[in-house]
Formats: sequence, structure tokens, C-alpha cells
Amino acid sequence: MARRESLGVRTWAAATAVVAGLVAAGLAVLVSPTLGAGSDHRSPRAATTLSVPADGPRRVTPVGDPAARARFGPKPNVVVVMTDDMRADDLRFMPTVRRELRQGGVEFRNSFSPNPLCCPARASFLSGQLSHNHGVISQVPPWGFPAFRDHGTIATALRRSGYRTALVGKYLNGYGELRRRNGEPSLHYVPPGWTDWYAAFGPPPSSRMPGGTYNYLDQPINHDGRIEQHRGQYSTVTTGTIATRLVDRYSRSRDPFFMYLAFVAPHFGTPHEPDDPTYTEPDGVRQPLGTPYVPAWVRGRFDRMLTKAPGFGGDADPSETDISDKPPFMRNRPEPNGSMEAATLESARQRAESLYVVDRQVARLVHELKQRGEWQRTVLFLTSDNGFFLGEHRHLKGKIKPYEPSTRVPLLVTGPGLRSGTTRSDPVTTVDLTATILELGRAIPYLTSDHPLDGTSRLTTLLDGDQGWRAPVVTEGRLWQENDRRVRRANGFHTGLSYAGLRTPRYAYMRYDRGYEELYDLREDANEMVNRIEDPMYADVVARLRRLWTEYHECAGPQCRRDLPRWLRAGPDANAELTSTFWAQVAERSAATLTR
Repeated sequence: MARRESLGVRTWAAATAVVAGLVAAGLAVLVSPTLGAGSDHRSPRAATTLSVPADGPRRVTPVGDPAARARFGPKPNVVVVMTDDMRADDLRFMPTVRRELRQGGVEFRNSFSPNPLCCPARASFLSGQLSHNHGVISQVPPWGFPAFRDHGTIATALRRSGYRTALVGKYLNGYGELRRRNGEPSLHYVPPGWTDWYAAFGPPPSSRMPGGTYNYLDQPINHDGRIEQHRGQYSTVTTGTIATRLVDRYSRSRDPFFMYLAFVAPHFGTPHEPDDPTYTEPDGVRQPLGTPYVPAWVRGRFDRMLTKAPGFGGDADPSETDISDKPPFMRNRPEPNGSMEAATLESARQRAESLYVVDRQVARLVHELKQRGEWQRTVLFLTSDNGFFLGEHRHLKGKIKPYEPSTRVPLLVTGPGLRSGTTRSDPVTTVDLTATILELGRAIPYLTSDHPLDGTSRLTTLLDGDQGWRAPVVTEGRLWQENDRRVRRANGFHTGLSYAGLRTPRYAYMRYDRGYEELYDLREDANEMVNRIEDPMYADVVARLRRLWTEYHECAGPQCRRDLPRWLRAGPDANAELTSTFWAQVAERSAATLTR
């Protein structure tokens, strides 16, 4: 594999010093006093009682709280920057984002994508609903774009509230290529609610049109129903250019605007490069490992910073030496060899390079907002549709599965009253983000007539600080072709999902339609190495979570926001300590520089 020449990044000595400082800080958390008395994790009783809030519960303000939103004054502009497949620890490759949104904003340390896959995750953001409610549980037919009901979205709600609305970049998988729900073509289709529509698409095969959403040098765009070709232009820069032009136009009116800026990076794509990584399977078969295309000027920028893929541990335990406690579909993966590790490292470097280009476009956007006098009335979010594996659990790539590297996403926010450089430990999900934006825009918190939002607005958390972890994060996804319906129903599944899980402050519980189960005690095992589902010390925890699972896994509206039992909640201080312990364990094992 070709080694890229570094282009003047900070010295390795300086990077090593940062790593050492962060790990030292993380270890200090690990040896700090545990939460409450009787906290020996070997005790069955402790396993069920430790997460009782140490400082008492505080209730999260519901959607539509007048006092919280009034502090923003008139309706603010809202800009959402969404990347594709970006990990929570990828922020270290984005200096402008760190400066303007982390040091000059608020960072959520517990941000999740409930269904960690492009199309379902983006449909959840647009609808404010979980996958089992909006129906886009995968991105292949009959799901994907054709399954999405677009008559009630964040765009239609904000439009009714007086906003100009724009989508720039990626929409939903299958858009342009596949037909709509009503059977009509989607190539020239513009969904309701959008005043400005610049959506990348995949051409239908019959059109013989070149390029596509994931072609970084040939990404066609549907501009308000008209097809625009951008052949030879790097798509990340094109997306940023359109966004800055919209800000210039919007600044000439005092009406507020909502912009959904959806970059493709760091998702893999074409054209291919000479040094794109390949690896050798244990059986000798050579395989490619997908990467994003990046322009020449950024290649090699992070070679000295990244010397090992973030998902691999130390030399003695490069990925996961014992995977026998995982479900059968996880056990067939070999421990990565040297070729696999080297390919994953090169993939991580190219992903980092593509995100640096996104960072430069965010810098252009922020500059334009400031120049046009819009910065002081704009709330800017940055997040991702899902996370990504880079070696964890023997996965060299991918998402979808219900483990932390896949479900965790970055979430940074800045805006008037939020430029504090602080962190939050309250949980926030993709559908919570939707609810928060609707409250900011004073929009009716119902996107469709038949179903309210599944998420909770986190505006009070943004303005006043953590309120505590009270409700579970529901996770879900589709991994394989449908099983026998009787088997699925016997295991509690009534949709096409393959798994559903509950994430609480301390525990991650997953159940699969084939009957498999997993339980991880994330306070003791943040990297999810030991499945406790058959551990007798956790028998009571398992029994209680199984009962709760039946109440939440197919929830709708207020049912999804219902409080957990007290033993599973965590008050603000207790949750902050659990969160710090989690990230310290991840940093201790990971080769990555987790600048948290």
C-alpha cells in the first residue's frame, strides 16, 4: 500500500503529548470513587442498584416550553450540518468545527443514532420518528426512499412556522433512481415543505446519466426539479458553495431560515485512487476496503497523527481476542491480520482527510454567516447520520449493528447564548434533535396528523445544563432477510427489524428476532467485550430489562419518552461521572487521540 507524504501537520511529539495528557486524565477518572455505597460490580445486588440517581431526579422540560425558547428571542435561523458515517472521535480532524462549535458552543457527550444506517437515520431526522414508526428500516427496496412518507417532515413544520427551508446535499438512498411511494419517478421530484432544493441523487439506470450521489467528482443535483451536472467539481466543495450562496440570499430578508446541509463525506465513494487500501483474508483472497475520494492537496495530512486505526487496541489485543460470547453472526469474523490492520489504517486516514475538507466548508459557512450579520441569530448544529467501525469487534468497516462505535455520533451546537465551550451528558438522539429544532422554530411538534414526535426537545439542557438520563435510547436495525414470521413474533418482533435494544446510563441490552440477546455493563466494560446475558450476577438486571424491552421497543410518541424505573435512571452528576468513565475506558484502549 502506498504511503502518503505528510503535508505539514503538527509534529508527532506534540500529538503524543496530547494523547498522554488525555489518557492520564482518563485514568484519573477510572480510579476515582465509585458512585454510591456498595458499588462492587461483582455483587448481584450492586449490579441492579448502582445507577440510582446520586443527586435526585430532575425532570426534562417537555417540547414547547415557552420560558426556554423565549430566551432566544425571535425565531433563530437553524443550520444542521450532517456528515455521513462520521464517528464521535473524528472531530479531531476538524479544527474549525472544534473552535467554533466545541470551544465556542456545547458538545453532547452522549449522542446516538437509533438506527445506525444512512437512510433510516436520515428519515428519522426528517420525520422525528423512530424507524419502526416511519417505516424506513433499511435502505434497500421495499424500504429506503420509496418507503418514506414525506408529507409531514421537519421542513413542512418549519415552513408552516414561517421559515425558508433548504436541503443541500444528500437526501435518502434511492432518491432519483427509484420510484416514489405512489409509483411515479423521483428524478425531478421535490418533496413538500422545501423552498430551496439542491439534492444529490442516483440516476435511474434507464437514463444513462453518469455520476451519482457517491461520486465525489461527478455528483448530479436536483435543483428545484431541474437537473444540474457538476462534473469535475469536488462534491464537498460544491455543497459548501451552494450553502454560502443561500446564506447571502437569505440575509437580504429578515425571515428566518432552516438549512439542512448534508455532506457525503466521509462515506466511501468514487473515483478510486491508486493507494486505496486492499487486504488479504485468512483464506488468501484479496479484498478492497472502501474509502472516500479526496483531493490531492489534503492527501497525507494526518499520516503522522494516525499510526493505527482507532478501533484496534494494543498489540496483545488488536481487536477482540474472544468473540465467543457474541451472537452467531458475529463469531464468523476472523481476528484481523496485519494486512487488515494496515488497510483499516489507510481507510481511517482517507476518512480523516475527507472530513478536513468538510471542515473548510464549515469555515466558509461560518464566515459567510458572520459577514452577512446572521451569526448572532443562527443556531448551528453538527452531527452525523451514524457512526462507523474501524476495527472494533473485528469489523474493519460498516455500521448497522447495535454497538457503541456504530450508534454513537458527534453532536455540537453553537448559537446565541450557547457559546460557552461546555459539555452535556444528557442523552440525545436523532429524533431528539428534530424535537429541539422544532421548539427553536416555534413549530407545532406534530409532523403528521396520525403520530406525534418520538423524541424529546433538549433545549432546556442546552440552556440550563444537564437534567439527567431518565428515558432509554431505543436502538433498532435490520441485519438480514426476514425470518419465519412465527419465529419473529415468538421473539416479540412485529416489523421487519432484526434487532431492537435499550441503552440506559449504565447498560446496553439488545434482543434479536432470532432469539439472541446481549447485555453490556458499560460502566465496567465501555468497549463491550463481555456479554453478561448469561452471567448469574446480572440475572436480575436481565430479567428487568427484558420486561422493559416489551414496553419500549415498538413505542410511539409519549411512550418513547416515558421515564425508566428509578434504579435505571441517573441524575445529572451521576450520569456525568458514568459518561467520563465511559470515555476514559475507550481512550485507554483505543489508539485514537480522543480529544474529549
